[in-house]
Amino acid sequence: MERPLTANIRPGEEPLNLRDYERVGGYQAVHKALAKMTPAEVTDVVKQSGLKGRGGAGFPTGLKWTFVPMGRDAPARKYLVLNADEMEPGTFKDRFLLEGNPHQIIEGMIIAAFAIQADVGYIFLRREYAVAEIRLRRAMAEAYAAGHLGKDILRSGFTFELRLHTSAGRYMCGEETGLLNSLEGKRANPRAKPPFPQTSGLWGKPTVVNNVETICNVPHIVNKGAEWFRSLSRTEDSGTKLYGVSGKVNRPGLWELPMGTPMREILEEHAGGMRPGLKFRGALPGGASTDFLVERHLDVQLDFSAVQAAGSRLGTGTIIVLDDKTCPVGMVWNLEHFFAQESCGWCTPCWGGLQFVEHILLALENGAGRAGDLEILQSHTRLLAPGNTYCALAPGAMEPLQSALKYFREDFERHLHERRCPWRQQENRTAIPSKATK
Repeated sequence: MERPLTANIRPGEEPLNLRDYERVGGYQAVHKALAKMTPAEVTDVVKQSGLKGRGGAGFPTGLKWTFVPMGRDAPARKYLVLNADEMEPGTFKDRFLLEGNPHQIIEGMIIAAFAIQADVGYIFLRREYAVAEIRLRRAMAEAYAAGHLGKDILRSGFTFELRLHTSAGRYMCGEETGLLNSLEGKRANPRAKPPFPQTSGLWGKPTVVNNVETICNVPHIVNKGAEWFRSLSRTEDSGTKLYGVSGKVNRPGLWELPMGTPMREILEEHAGGMRPGLKFRGALPGGASTDFLVERHLDVQLDFSAVQAAGSRLGTGTIIVLDDKTCPVGMVWNLEHFFAQESCGWCTPCWGGLQFVEHILLALENGAGRAGDLEILQSHTRLLAPGNTYCALAPGAMEPLQSALKYFREDFERHLHERRCPWRQQENRTAIPSKATK
């Protein structure tokens, strides 16, 4: 089985330097794209490959690039921005790529920039990723010295200046327009769309924002073609996918597998199954902002369409497992606590609604729930649904809640009727202090 994204990553060791990266075929895709292809041809092969954004939305990458104005009348300056502000709980796939093979990222960015004719690029990096920052800066220096970055790359006439920006760190910086505001030195609030960044993005110029895993696929697609990329998958969604697993399994970790690998195979064969004495009860298949799937969904093939058909989202592909001895109400409260803290406060439904939801969940968890609380929680899953807020933060926060109310409702009702958390004693936990919500 081919693992193009991770084949040259050596866990626990330094990443390949420029010479070693070139020795395994690195930067050949840049040579091919700049010497033998037009920008339109690069975009077309990515479009034909079926590559979808790996940041969570799953929007077709090549199609996104086509929205950028091209030709003589296009703005003189365009930007390519790499979203490396990975901050959602349970998600760590981009960090693996950033630390493991920074030259692969730089090569992907050069090609993507060539496709949309961007002359400046930014890597928007989460500040906490200090190791990644060191390795990226070193790789960028090597790439500049070799003529892969800067003016007249490989004497093609194409210029691309790449800059590394370390983010102050907020969840909203992962949303593309919040990220662009932050990059401009403003508060990381989302922008209204339209206009979309592809026509009016960074400083009002055409801008494409791509995820780390997405951009790492680009060199391999240019090198080996669209059909090769499609052949890597088990389903109609193309390529491989980095799947991660966290929770009480025997081997938490991250693996590059064919897109469409069933959740059961990932959990049992790669993550080693549940720890002794524990049973699988459910999982968030794509990170903290996705709906729970339960035991009957274990054979769902994890791609964008199949997971959606099962009632959730592939998201980032990082699975958070719930076992049968962990309180689902406490788990959901923990997630809502995170999202309430990370709301930027730009729109009332988000900041007010999430705080209200968090307080109700905390009361339930501490045995202070009141009649009607479950109905109020249920109503908020509708009030904070897509279309009722400025961006996707609050709707994403509602996904684990609405599915927990669906699949684990008896646990919520026990909290309400017994006026205590029925799981607390066996988890050896004390009450959650109320100051945690402030």
